Amino acid sequence: MSGYVVVGTQWGDEGKGKIVDVLSEKADMIVRFQGGNNAGHTVVVNGEKHILHLLPSGCLHEQAKCIIGPGVVVDPFVLLEELAVLESKGMSTDHIFISERAHLIMPYHIKLDQLQEEKAGQNKIGTTKRGIGPCYADKYTRCGLRVHDLVHFDAFKKRLAYALKLKNEQIVNIYHEEPFDYDVLVERFAKIREQLLNRIIESVSEVNHALDENKMVLFEGAQAAMLDINYGTYPYVTSSSPTSAGVCEGAGVAPQRLDHIVGVVKAYSTRVGEGPFVSELLNDMGDWIRDHGGEYGATTGRPRRCGWLDLVVVKHACILNGLTDIVITKIDVLSGLKDIKVCVGYELNGAILDYIPSAVEDVANAKPVYRTFAGWNEDITTCRTWKELPIQCREYLTFIEEYTKTRISLISVGPDRINNIIRHQIL
Repeated sequence: MSGYVVVGTQWGDEGKGKIVDVLSEKADMIVRFQGGNNAGHTVVVNGEKHILHLLPSGCLHEQAKCIIGPGVVVDPFVLLEELAVLESKGMSTDHIFISERAHLIMPYHIKLDQLQEEKAGQNKIGTTKRGIGPCYADKYTRCGLRVHDLVHFDAFKKRLAYALKLKNEQIVNIYHEEPFDYDVLVERFAKIREQLLNRIIESVSEVNHALDENKMVLFEGAQAAMLDINYGTYPYVTSSSPTSAGVCEGAGVAPQRLDHIVGVVKAYSTRVGEGPFVSELLNDMGDWIRDHGGEYGATTGRPRRCGWLDLVVVKHACILNGLTDIVITKIDVLSGLKDIKVCVGYELNGAILDYIPSAVEDVANAKPVYRTFAGWNEDITTCRTWKELPIQCREYLTFIEEYTKTRISLISVGPDRINNIIRHQIL
């Protein structure tokens, strides 16, 4: 066994939660390496839907130690809520831990996120307003609070006093809102710290020891390549790196530890929030995909923007992540369409590009170059082998492999953890 990584290849919402859940069956340890509760992961087990935001998607497998890693920003109140929901369903949460190096999302981060988005007007990013960006900003300007500060509560109070002075100046002088009360915040965190102390660990040594012992460690991220802070459609991106490179930074492991890098590809494209989307369908077909795919945000409930599969985007993700395998999800949603289109290039200023331009203005002005495939009418949710799929579906999937030069190892044909076709063994 060794290090396995699951990442998104588009704009998030590819179905990573289900795939992590499937792979977690054999995992000894599951590590979330970046993001926060701005992500929503849906896992369906025996017809019951579980929506997770901060917890690793593999947490439903109690045999595996689940760790919220150093690269994650943690809203402790959300964390306790999610733990309580699992416990109310009769599940154990004794296997879930938090890295002491992870940063804390504070109430003022959430407030500033909301105020910044409102003030931005037409220039808004379309964040979930959960405080993710402001928390990461404090991390890099070195005025953030970390989980280990809850252990050393005197240090927490000292650091909070300094940080709160800075934040209240912004809230009052720039946004003309009421400041946060220091004593109230101290009291709120004093009430919850006892519930968290037994979950706080030094995760870097534990993760690397597990790898040394040849255990299966599964690293999972949130969002996806096109939302990467460096390589996405900046500034309409998240505040961290959801790529395989982010595992090294966000979990504290060396690159050579990562042997299997699995990219999850939705059979069509969706995006939430602002930013360019070359293959977006602002018509009845886009509405049809949204309705049939249930494309509404697990975190916000917002309707997702929908379009045809953009293979320029997927190839971009293959290159950035060094994917060893692709998993296709929601291919069953496309059943019933006469024709299915795939974007294979961008037309920009008379040239055909096979890569993502760095300037967001160029991406916004690019026109999709499509290749059309015949659709199929069969219900494929009960298919369990490659040969059971309609030939038109197989042709569509084969083209994805050829274009991306990456093998498709697993095909998800329905929402439940059993609705899969295994084409090549990943584990």
